[in-house]
Amino acid sequence: MAPDPFRCGIVALIGRPNVGKSTLVNTLIGQKLSITSPRPQTTRHSLRGVLTTGTAQFVFVDTPGFQTRHRGALNRVMNRSVQSTLESVDVAALVVEAGRFGAQDRALLKMTRPGLPLLLVVNKIDLSQPAVVLPFLKKTALEAGFAEIVPVSARRREGLDQLLRAIEMNLPCQPAIHAENDLTDRSERFLAAELIREKAFRLLAAELPYSIGVEVEKFEDLGGLRRIYVAIVVGKESHKAIVIGSRGEMLKKIATAARLSMEKLFGGKVYLEAWVRVRTGWADDEAAVRRLGYG
Repeated sequence: MAPDPFRCGIVALIGRPNVGKSTLVNTLIGQKLSITSPRPQTTRHSLRGVLTTGTAQFVFVDTPGFQTRHRGALNRVMNRSVQSTLESVDVAALVVEAGRFGAQDRALLKMTRPGLPLLLVVNKIDLSQPAVVLPFLKKTALEAGFAEIVPVSARRREGLDQLLRAIEMNLPCQPAIHAENDLTDRSERFLAAELIREKAFRLLAAELPYSIGVEVEKFEDLGGLRRIYVAIVVGKESHKAIVIGSRGEMLKKIATAARLSMEKLFGGKVYLEAWVRVRTGWADDEAAVRRLGYG
């Protein structure tokens, strides 16, 4: 009997902010590429994570959280990024939390093109009681033509094998589009900027202004050492003091935590120099948003 043909395709993970799309991508590929934090809109770029098995290659696209509450240029660009991603993928997986399925989820469903295989991934089932999860699964099964509904816990790695099988059955039969050992199509320069932003989000918590970005001004790979120079961009002068902290302690904490994560990810020593730059109102200026690499 002839072996099953190899399958390969691009899989968009879409959903509202903070439903666990980035954690799910990181867990599926076995490597932390997408940054995570408890704050909404941590993911601002569409990032590819690649998983290659003996029978398939999954190219996961972690998309920004889709929402209509914020009206600024940054949010508009991120929402358009989700829409453009959906135009060129082979499978879409709508990620939700058990018990939560609302207008923003339905708006995302309307953005998918006719005929696109669509899965519903119900994440964080470890945080919900079965009395909530089971009725929710039955109710949402009637909402749209999902190819399959898969309950998972990315944090506890539950249901992921079933999710991969469901996705693989909907991938086109074609050769791999990435090398077997590739994990992402993003550069180390990009990943370094994202790690800086993640540490700022986590260490500043609720004090962090929404309008914060990171600009890598210089990235040198010297073999055993990477020298990285970055500007943390904020939208107001008052925000600069928050990021720097008393006697520069907060900026030092952010840079140290980011450097350690970079060394783990890149597999080598990193020299990191970071400072804070004010670019007034950049998150409400679409040209400025694009200069910082969004969109």
